[in-house]
Amino acid sequence: MTGTLFSFGHGYSARALSLRLAPQGWRIIGTSRDAEHLDAIRASGAEPLIWPGQVPDFDGVTHLLVSTAPTADGDPVLAELREEIVARAAQFRWVGYLSTTAVYGDHNGEWVDEATPITPTAERGRWRARAERQWTEIENLPLHIFRLAGIYGPGRGPFSKLRRGGLRRIIKPGQVFSRIHVDDIAQVLAASMARPNPGAIYNVCDDEPVPPQDVIAYAAELQGLPLPPAVSFDQADLTPMARSFYSENKRVRNERIKNELGVTLLYPNYRVGLEALLNVKGASETTKDWNGRKHS
Repeated sequence: MTGTLFSFGHGYSARALSLRLAPQGWRIIGTSRDAEHLDAIRASGAEPLIWPGQVPDFDGVTHLLVSTAPTADGDPVLAELREEIVARAAQFRWVGYLSTTAVYGDHNGEWVDEATPITPTAERGRWRARAERQWTEIENLPLHIFRLAGIYGPGRGPFSKLRRGGLRRIIKPGQVFSRIHVDDIAQVLAASMARPNPGAIYNVCDDEPVPPQDVIAYAAELQGLPLPPAVSFDQADLTPMARSFYSENKRVRNERIKNELGVTLLYPNYRVGLEALLNVKGASETTKDWNGRKHS
């Protein structure tokens, strides 16, 4: 199967998908608001487009991927292009919207799945929930929603900051986060594109939600570095954004991507993922994704 994919916000996750599809003969158009990202878009096998700015051309587009972050005003793609997307709804074979598990809010460490009611507590979760509703309201659109956990992969992990020093293990008893390797996001999206199921919602995360300090400790062990100091959450000097991630505590189930899409995770837990990242030549990871921050 090949087609033409138009990707709004062709960032980290979308570029991983692009690298998977381009060798198969797909045409991919990827947008960015920043000209500095155009070379990265080209390197992923996609044609770059500055947007907002240049006018998107949907002629011949069979698949649509939306990774752009919403604002308090809603989804930026629909804010500008809703009428055209509504008019072309039947043209698309598949539409994917990259959301976040933050839409579930806080569940005191209990398990959630795709049937769990949407009760976002943080601003980012409320904005995503609103954007999901906006896309769902478009009739005849073959929409698929992907709720992503904290993303990591090449270029995004704890190793470089561990080597520089200054990294801490923030301890909040009972706190866990779910994570997902970017290559597993790409394979989930590709599997859904090959097997469309309009209206489907998928949690995209690995098998093992864990405390964030466990991930940092294992990364230090892999590199033979000292264990970073532990700091109580109550005493940690965190930004409001970082603190908001710790206000939500849940374990996210991922059975649907396996049962419905036939996905076998390449990196089913953080240990496998970190071991693979350690071997990435020239990796320059950061730690920002490992405390639950979402990047798409």
